[in-house]
Amino acid sequence: MDLSQVNAPIYEALRKFRRMRVVPFDVPGHKRGRGNMELTEFLGEDCMNVDVNSMKPLDNLCHPVSVIKDAEILAADAFGAAYAFFMVGGTTSAVQSMIMYACKSGDKIIMPRNVHRSAINALILTGAVPVYVDPDVNEQLGIALGMTTEQIEKAIRENPDAKAVMVNNPTYYGICSDLRRITELAHAHGMLVLVDEAHGTHFYFGENFPVTAMAAGADCASVSMHKSGGSLTQSSFLLMGKNINPDYMRQVINLTQTTSASYLLLSSLDISRKRLALSGREIFAQTVEMAEYAREEINNIGGYYAYSRELINGDSVFDFDVSKLSVFTLPIGLAGIEVYDLLRDEYDIQIEFGDLGNILAYISVGDRKRDIERLISAMAEIRRRFGKTEANMLSHEYIAPIVSEAPRKAFYADKVSVPLDEAAGKVCTEFVMCYPPGIPILAPGELITPEIIEYIKYAKEKGCQMTGTEDLELEHLNIMT
Repeated sequence: MDLSQVNAPIYEALRKFRRMRVVPFDVPGHKRGRGNMELTEFLGEDCMNVDVNSMKPLDNLCHPVSVIKDAEILAADAFGAAYAFFMVGGTTSAVQSMIMYACKSGDKIIMPRNVHRSAINALILTGAVPVYVDPDVNEQLGIALGMTTEQIEKAIRENPDAKAVMVNNPTYYGICSDLRRITELAHAHGMLVLVDEAHGTHFYFGENFPVTAMAAGADCASVSMHKSGGSLTQSSFLLMGKNINPDYMRQVINLTQTTSASYLLLSSLDISRKRLALSGREIFAQTVEMAEYAREEINNIGGYYAYSRELINGDSVFDFDVSKLSVFTLPIGLAGIEVYDLLRDEYDIQIEFGDLGNILAYISVGDRKRDIERLISAMAEIRRRFGKTEANMLSHEYIAPIVSEAPRKAFYADKVSVPLDEAAGKVCTEFVMCYPPGIPILAPGELITPEIIEYIKYAKEKGCQMTGTEDLELEHLNIMT
């Protein structure tokens, strides 16, 4: 059939299948929900009826030849990519597939150190070696910025054998590097450009947003459709430029992605792509309008600093995503995680994350003006009821690591568990991070310093959710023997 963005092939095939009333003697074992009525009552019959297995009328994600293949073609067209894959393991799976495509054991990859843990996990899986670029830091806000072109040029000059350059577009806080220039530099030296666009889905469909990976000429991009695009949690796209071999990429994806793909996730991607392709411009214009309004009102409260394009400096902050409502909280005497907890516990408002100095309220396709008003009102009350002087507040969010060993070697090395206070000067074999955002404070192979131990203890004291360690209480760290 002739495809256009009004089509949603997977969704349409599921609707047709549901009308057929096929008798199931395949998996899943709940058999359209009849075998688990409590779950069916909770999720609904419509949901359970389309939680089905791969079959000829519905295609197969591992080897698509019909409706999934058609849906991939439409997704690639909508995003301006040469090819697109549906990912049901989240953007984690997409990031890991990009790196596994580009690198084998011993290969170098240039990347910012403030990457998501999924990128460093991929180094453990592949045995690739990171060449970390320590991003500039905004000293006032305590956050990592983007990579400068000078930093990229230096990393490429010193590591001409690197296979790829990885870029965040944008960071969790909304900050973008000069992606076009970085892509030009990498390609001039025969390196692939891999872009983590977990927080940039809307760039492809709105107006006046930072440049997208595909428009900048990058080779691959991992896109969290479930974040700002409206699909179900854990559903993402992997986009590719014209120089990527899609058949080999599918083989790489199939190394780790499930052979039992959820049609709930697949159809949510299909339907959400259709919606954004047809109405994304209007949807994200409203999103930006709400974010700009909230930013202005929060700044008018006093104390808080909701930052935006004024951070742009033409290099380490080449552009800024104005849909991100990132707010610096330390001037009211509260860590970001404290404001995060107060919003949830006192006002029943769940924001995306709070770290030591900032919060992020994620504004997207599903938000309403009255919810924005409620957030603004709650933040004003928090300042009035709980605010204090900012003395003795630890401000820094990003600590430049000292890399002693490759992540894979450290992760699989002989190790011993030691008390946190005794770990200084040792090499870590595990991750330590606040989640979200999931950017490691420590990664396998990095030196544990007194500054990092201070940071960990302070983050625990303030209530940050610490993850990644074998010891769930983070009283001990695993180190190389």
